[in-house]
Amino acid sequence: MRAILLAAGFGTRLRPLTDSVPKCLVPVKGRPLLGVWLERLTDARFGPFLVNTHYLREKVDAFIASTPYRDLVSMVHEPSLLGTAGTLLHNMSFFEGRDGLLIHADNYCLADLSAFRAAHHCRPIGCEITMLTFRTDTPSSCGIVQVDRDNVVREFHEKVANPPGNLANGAVYLLSAAAMEEIRAHHGTEIDFSTGILPRFIGRIQSHETVETFIDVGTPETYALANAA
Repeated sequence: MRAILLAAGFGTRLRPLTDSVPKCLVPVKGRPLLGVWLERLTDARFGPFLVNTHYLREKVDAFIASTPYRDLVSMVHEPSLLGTAGTLLHNMSFFEGRDGLLIHADNYCLADLSAFRAAHHCRPIGCEITMLTFRTDTPSSCGIVQVDRDNVVREFHEKVANPPGNLANGAVYLLSAAAMEEIRAHHGTEIDFSTGILPRFIGRIQSHETVETFIDVGTPETYALANAA
């Protein structure tokens, strides 16, 4: 199954580390985040991959060229950032009309990706997206979801004070071909996937919760947690 890895962000909250290193390449336990993703995805039989770039693109290009995954990766440079939804929309043909994976590649994730794909294949009737979720100790800094007894998302609270719960959106999505066609046909001007696309699919998103390590490395504090995990 093909996957788009979103890797173009500035990582401004991680400065000064990201003054010279793109966020997708910050090392966790000595390994660049993007390399962790590519290794784990390949082991779970995902691929080929598309990686978008913007900030410090040359370093991302050089890293990919140095890896054993280079022949599996297509690089797409964005002179101006398109946003998470914009990147998907501009590269939807990459999925060749089939289900595909969309990942924010700046998280440290040790979830069982094979189990995630299996859950997508067995998703409830009517669900078109499977979202990887995890429990967080800082719910106000995350997108929090509420699910029903079938693990279908019924409410979504994007980074609000005192959200009702701690089940967080991991920004890893398996999208059905039907979902992508709907996004292309009806939501083609959206920029942000979490705020512009996901709310349109409430009631049609399956939550797949991982109990394995999942950490957004967006701040010095969470980056330290990832390296200590």
